[in-house]
Amino acid sequence: MLNINESILLDRVDSYSTYIKGIRYYNEGRIIKLKSNANLDYFEGIVRGNSKYTVAIKISEKGEIVSTDCTCPAYKKYLGDCKHIVAILQCIKDLDEEGKLFKKDEQSISNIIDFYRQNYEIEKVYLNLELNYEFNLSEHYNIEKASYLNLRIGEDRLYVVKNMKNFLNALEEEQDIEFGKHFVLSPYKHKFKEEDKEIIDFLMLLYEHNKTNNIYNSDNIFKSKNVLLKPFAVKRFFDLMKGRSFNARIMDKNYNDIVIVEEAIPLDMDIQGNGENLSLVFNTNDLLLPLTSDGEYFFGFNQIYKLPENQRRKLAPLYNEIVVRGNGTLKVPDKYKESFISEVLPNIKNVVNLNIDDKVKEAIYNPELKIEIYFDKQEDIITGKIDFIYGDITINPFSSKENDFVDKNKILLRDIEKERYILSLLEKSEFKVRDGIVFMEEEAKIFDFIYNILPKLQQYCDIYYSENFKNLNLKNASDFSGGIRLNEKLDMLEFDFQIDGIDEEELYQVFKALKEKKKYYRLKDGSFLPLDSREIKDIDDMLNYLNVSKSDFKKEFIPIPKFRSMYLDRYLKEKRLNFIKQNVNFKKLIMDINEPEDIEYEIPEEVKYILRDYQKFGFKWLKTLSKYGFGGILADDMGLGKTLQVIAFLLSEKKEKGSFPSIVIVPTSLVYNWESEIKKFAPDLKVLIIVGDKLERNKLIEDINNYDIVITSYPLIRRDIELYKDINFRYCILDEAQHIKNPNSLNAKSVKSIKANNYFALTGTPMENSLMELWSIFDFLMPGYLLSKKKFTERYEKPIVREQDSNALKDLNIHIKPFILRRVKKDVLKELPDKIEQKIVVDMTKEQKKIYVAYLKSIKGEIEEEISHKGFNKSQIKILAGLTRLRQICCHPGMFIENYEGESGKLSFLKEILTDAIDGGHRILLFSQFTSMLSIIKDMLDGEGIQYMYLDGSTDVMKRGKLVEDFNKGIGEVFLISLRAGGTGLNLTGADTVIHFDPWWNPAVEEQATDRAHRIGQENTVQVIKLITKGTIEEKIFQLQEEKKEMIDRVITEGETLVSKLSEEEILSLFKI
Repeated sequence: MLNINESILLDRVDSYSTYIKGIRYYNEGRIIKLKSNANLDYFEGIVRGNSKYTVAIKISEKGEIVSTDCTCPAYKKYLGDCKHIVAILQCIKDLDEEGKLFKKDEQSISNIIDFYRQNYEIEKVYLNLELNYEFNLSEHYNIEKASYLNLRIGEDRLYVVKNMKNFLNALEEEQDIEFGKHFVLSPYKHKFKEEDKEIIDFLMLLYEHNKTNNIYNSDNIFKSKNVLLKPFAVKRFFDLMKGRSFNARIMDKNYNDIVIVEEAIPLDMDIQGNGENLSLVFNTNDLLLPLTSDGEYFFGFNQIYKLPENQRRKLAPLYNEIVVRGNGTLKVPDKYKESFISEVLPNIKNVVNLNIDDKVKEAIYNPELKIEIYFDKQEDIITGKIDFIYGDITINPFSSKENDFVDKNKILLRDIEKERYILSLLEKSEFKVRDGIVFMEEEAKIFDFIYNILPKLQQYCDIYYSENFKNLNLKNASDFSGGIRLNEKLDMLEFDFQIDGIDEEELYQVFKALKEKKKYYRLKDGSFLPLDSREIKDIDDMLNYLNVSKSDFKKEFIPIPKFRSMYLDRYLKEKRLNFIKQNVNFKKLIMDINEPEDIEYEIPEEVKYILRDYQKFGFKWLKTLSKYGFGGILADDMGLGKTLQVIAFLLSEKKEKGSFPSIVIVPTSLVYNWESEIKKFAPDLKVLIIVGDKLERNKLIEDINNYDIVITSYPLIRRDIELYKDINFRYCILDEAQHIKNPNSLNAKSVKSIKANNYFALTGTPMENSLMELWSIFDFLMPGYLLSKKKFTERYEKPIVREQDSNALKDLNIHIKPFILRRVKKDVLKELPDKIEQKIVVDMTKEQKKIYVAYLKSIKGEIEEEISHKGFNKSQIKILAGLTRLRQICCHPGMFIENYEGESGKLSFLKEILTDAIDGGHRILLFSQFTSMLSIIKDMLDGEGIQYMYLDGSTDVMKRGKLVEDFNKGIGEVFLISLRAGGTGLNLTGADTVIHFDPWWNPAVEEQATDRAHRIGQENTVQVIKLITKGTIEEKIFQLQEEKKEMIDRVITEGETLVSKLSEEEILSLFKI
């Protein structure tokens, strides 16, 4: 509930009249608009007063007023709320719990009235306003009471506002103001022009300010037609009048069309000599007058000048004394002559045009100032002797001895401003004075002087140093040197950094002092090394990042892992640390990693004409990383051929370096797909699949050295990791590397214990939910590259995730960019065909295999017996039923076995591929001829939280159209379709990926289904994935399709299947184990 009542409103205003006016405004319907947020803790409204003012109110959870604000001019000067806020608060007070007014009818009528009022306002007559500024100094010369303002107002003829106080009060109350028989100012008939309204608001502010705070006595500020402008008001008025002209009466003289200019006022001053006295005369017949006591505004030459700071500060006191008090002329007695010439003239010569009488010039000695300072060092104290030299005169500012100027008829004109500046620098350094010499003995102050002040003195003075003082010199970047080298024999980087004249031990102490937040380091030779220089801080940051220890400083060079090369190269360039030199090997490494496409690698003939250009780049990228011993993540989008690029790379490595085993670790469902792809593209690579029970796997692993590629799965590597501990591989490659995203998982720990020369990872999603997933993969590729887990969290994860630190994110991107190659389909669209077809061979689970083999034996016996009794042609139904049952087991035994709780290899793989595709921004059509299989898939999608649509033969025709329309609009991520129901007639170009979960006898039906996405209107390359279960009837069906492709195209008509055209021998071969 809102806690607002009359007592609270009264407590919030300065006067009872403000409360009454606010209530009246509310009752008169002056609230044009009021809105609030859903929580009713913030309200914003517009109130129509003299203008339209915006009010904002914040309410606490307890319903109490937290803060108020209003755009009216009075609010800024009120101690309490203004009448507009009171009106809004009264309105809020009448709100019910839903934020609707109890007085609904009243408010509605008020809104209607206000609408017509606003439309009526368009017809209001603009008023003409004439401003008159008056300035007149009283006999007591009180400049703060010299400025007044009065107005004339009207339509055609202008009338004097005779009583400013009554005029402003009437405007506030929106009352008519009678100026005579022929003119009455009415708020409902007249309005001010926009530029005049600013002046009225300004005057209203003075009126409210005077009335509320009683700062002014109203008798003093409002004198009938005049408003007294106090200093702050004068300046505010002049600010408002910039760019406008107005009339003024200054010292009883009228001036029309006065303008304000922001520039120095041009003044001429004569200095005349008369006997022993000087006379100062402002040489102008025009009235020149300061309008403010600080001299910021001056009247002269029919303009008002806003003076620049230098002229304002130096002119005002001079002018006040000479012109205002001295009637334009001021005599300088003889006893002040020397002080005036040496102290005053240097200050005013740049703010007025000086005309010096010849006799005066003859009396002035005005050579240029030369400053010499002699610095010396005695033990731990520095001393300085300062001489101000004017021609043949030398002045020690710290000596009471008079200068040696002998010509008593001349006066030395000193450069006091420059002298004072030099002395202020010495004072700032906290020098002490003794016997005309300045001295300093604290080391920290000596450093600060040499580092910060001495360079400024050198700009104005001739500095001389003793030999002892020279030892206090500063080291700078010109004293720094270093290098970074790639040592190919040691397979590491060598880094060194030196400061001229500093040994290794002292160099360590330098960086230690920097960590201790010291401003400088005092070297053994007495010189200072500033520790706030950009270069040394950048080197320190680099050493901290590289975790350089004290012992490293004692070495000839600091060893650095080679994988830091790209980061260090970029860091040195960004920080412009040009004194760190790079050797040829290092430069070549950087060039090769940045531009692998320029390196000539021989692509194996077997794949030379298969690889697309982007795949050739990927091949060269892998070769280059391998060349330098780096790992990397090939993170291409699904369907761009990551597997093929790796196969080409492994084949090339064998041809160049001979046979040596590499291990590929993949999800269980992809083991045989890798074998199939290798056999297809690189049959010369000998492949070993690690399968079977513990004993069988043990025997296989013992024979590893006879193979080029070993393929195993994540579950098996966990079980067999002890068997691999003494085996060294050429490469260890992870497919679907997100399986190690949890660094604490057995998967991650197992693969990270595999020994290999290089490590690579394939994944379309190197990071799904957490930055730590990325760290885990890099910890496999190049341990330590992204620091320890703890340091990675501190340096990257927390700043990026919790604090949205863009610098930390940029730094992480710089680190990982050279080692991640990611292309999505749109990047290589020109190289891709309209449709990419991919067969993926998936293995069954162990339990699934048992069921398949058992059913296969049983069905085979039944069919052979059926054929022997009825003949082949009459056994077709039995044959088809048996084939269907085997195909169902390949998909999922749960399709016909009740309470089956085992898994399906194909379904497990489907889950992975869908996750990758959706994470990559793809949308999928998934076809199966079995509606029971689609139901199982639906359950899986529900469990994964994946949005989908579903269509089978039972789906209503009208509903089908709506499903297709919604999917093409972007609703849902997967569309499940029964092959027969959705194979034709649907336009589903909203998808770019088609998955055939199970093969159909007639490939033409599959093609028709694929064409739901691959058709006119499709803007993306369509990827078609056919899932085939290894060693089963599905694989044999696919082989038969390939072998009899021509026959299928030529012979099989619509409605027929491949099986109907197979011979008895071919049919029986399908049932062979």
